[in-house]
Formats: sequence, C-alpha cells, structure tokens
Amino acid sequence: MIDVSTKKKRLERLVELAQVYRNWSRRELAESLGRDPTKLIPISGNPKLDFIIELADVLDWTVGDVTECLWDSADRELAEPTTRSFAELDEAAGKAHARGNHREMIRLAGKARAAATSGEERALACNRELGGWDGLGRFTRSLDLAREGLSEAPLAADVRRMLQSNLANACYSLWHLTEARTIAFDLIKHYDQSPPVTLRERRTHAFSLYVLGSSHRRLIDADPARANHHAAKASCNLRAAMEQYGTFGVDEDSSAPGIARTCRGGGLEADIVTGRIDARQALASIMDSMSEVVDLDKDSAGDLLESHGWWCIFGCNIALRHISNERELHRLLALFTNKADEIADRLDNWAMRERVFSIQFDGHRRFVGWTGQDKPLTMDNDDVRMITGTMGRFPNFRRTGWTMLDSARIVTDSVVATA
Repeated sequence: MIDVSTKKKRLERLVELAQVYRNWSRRELAESLGRDPTKLIPISGNPKLDFIIELADVLDWTVGDVTECLWDSADRELAEPTTRSFAELDEAAGKAHARGNHREMIRLAGKARAAATSGEERALACNRELGGWDGLGRFTRSLDLAREGLSEAPLAADVRRMLQSNLANACYSLWHLTEARTIAFDLIKHYDQSPPVTLRERRTHAFSLYVLGSSHRRLIDADPARANHHAAKASCNLRAAMEQYGTFGVDEDSSAPGIARTCRGGGLEADIVTGRIDARQALASIMDSMSEVVDLDKDSAGDLLESHGWWCIFGCNIALRHISNERELHRLLALFTNKADEIADRLDNWAMRERVFSIQFDGHRRFVGWTGQDKPLTMDNDDVRMITGTMGRFPNFRRTGWTMLDSARIVTDSVVATA
C-alpha cells in the first residue's frame, strides 16, 4: 500500500512536470486547474477526479497515465525487497500458475521482474505476469505486459515469438481481430519456413494456429461479406492447431487435450458455414457432449471442462445462424447458455461470461422481435455483479452491459425493481 507521503511526492512531481511542459508559473497552472495556488496538492495526497482529468489535459496524457503514475504499486521503487533470484521467483510463479493461483502468480512475477538482471529476464517475467492477468480475465493488462516484454532487448527469437503469440491472444480476447489475425499469421508464416523444434517453439506454433483460426471464426459474423472465406480459414487453422496439440505429451503441455477439443468445436462451427457438415448434425454432437459434464463438482480438469463451455458457445453461434424456428432457437440458447454459465462460474472464466451475456442479450432481442412482447430481462444481484465485472474487462461489451442493466428487472431477496 502506498503511504500518503509517497502519493504527495508523486503528485508534486507531476505538477512540476506540468509547469515545465506548459512553461507556466505555479499560479498560471493553478488557474488552469481551477485551484488555489497555495492548496494545489491536497494534504491527503489523494486528488479528486476532476483534478486528475484537468491535470491529464494539461500534460497531454490520458487519465489512465496519470492514475498509473500516482497509484501503481508495482513500481520498482516500491517493490518488496527479496533475496531470491530471478530463477527462483520465476519457478515459484510457474507453480502458482499450475495451482491456478493467478494473484500469487502476478505478485511473484512482479518480484521476479524486479530481480531480473537482463532484458530477456524482464521479458520472461512480463510473460509470467500476463498469464496471471489472463487468468483473471484482465486482458487489457495482458496486452500491455506483452507489449512491455517485447520492448525489452536483446531477446532470443523464441522468447520474442512466444510474447507475440500471447499478444495475439490478448487481442483476440478483446475482439481486436485484425491485430490478432495479423500477428498470428506472421508467426505461422515463419514456422512454415522454419518448422519448430524446441518445446517452446512448438507451443508457440500451436497457439498461433489456435488464435488465427479462432479470429477467423469470429470474423464470420464480424465480416459477413467474407463469411465463407473466414470459415474456410478458421476450419483449416483450427484443424491444424488440433493436430499440433495432439502431439504434446502430458508432461509437455497438460492443457493440450482441452485446447485441442476447443479447436475441434470451433471447427464444427466453421464447417457448417462452408457446407462440410449439417447444422443439426453439429448441434446434436454438442448436445450429446453435454452429458459428459452433468456434475461439475466431479469435472475438475480445468482445460477440458473449459472446452465444454466453449462448445456450448459454439452451439449458440450455430443456432443463431442456422435455426429459423424461433421456439427451437430459444430452447437451444437457454440450454447452451445455462451450461456455459455454470462452467464459467465454476472456472471463474470472464471471457466465457462475456459470450454468455452477449448471446443472452441477442437472444432476448430476437425473442422481443418474434413475440412483440417487450419483456425486460430479469436479473439478480449476482447477475449485476457479473455484468459489472464483464464491462470492466471488455470495452466492447460496455454498451451492451449498460443496455442490459438500464432495462433489466432486478430481483433482490426482498424487492423487485426495474432499473
């Protein structure tokens, strides 16, 4: 936790920078900020929001830049002292990842970064930390850390490509599909010319195929004029990714079977668009697979369980595109989103929650159009909490989230209210 004196020092430093940047006196700066020159820095060291916004404008910074400078507890000047080496801390962070303890992973990766003695070690610590933020669904942080890691030099080529694949995945998760597709395509083009040999390179290759295929799969709807092209690319790359993940032994990558199964499900969705398989055949396969995850308490294998959740999302996408009978469509959407929501809660998977909420919103709009009954969505406090968390993690979801909250019928333990 940052103490008051440190906060005040940081704020004073920013005020000084603003004066120099604008070539203003303290009085001129205070006038621009609408403040008394003698009370420019609050005693508490905690400036009000309007002050931060105005100071950011004076500096030509973003509000996020200013707040990060004031409150970033991860600054090296505030890092907890440690006698452990980078290697020891990196190994500990890896073990935290294996346990699914993402916050501990982030903490240890930050300490490893402070203990790093080279650019490559700092980049590897960034890669560890972005994995923790990915696990918490904070993909914008993952994106920033991948970029920070890539800014280090010198880097071994395989480390650089690993960071690039994680950057592509963060872009994909945030629906920056053009960027995700471009980065992943460049990596795959490299491996077409220089096939991977080491375990790290094999993982990077397989992951890049997954990201490229998944990006094209999402572009089926995002770029409907080229839907057939994207579906063909999605099918080809997801099939290749599935084959690559199938070559990993248990000791090499314990997550491989689950990711391979997700690739197979995404391929089903794409193959319907290309005409390789029938939509009802694919939906039947997805419904049959749900019998494998009836009791989630018994299905603790995270990656395999996650793949079942994504199959349910793929089932929703297929139904929305290819089922014209509205009654049947809404039955399928309810079936698939309920199970995906259960799995998302079991795994605390925010990317899956975003898809569930977005599909429920689309399904509700379809229901209103079909029936002519403008019934509000019904939510409880848990739904509101989850939607709020999803809005924070996915900027593209915020408009949908606000629409859902503004029009919802909120059910609490004691009252029923319409927002």
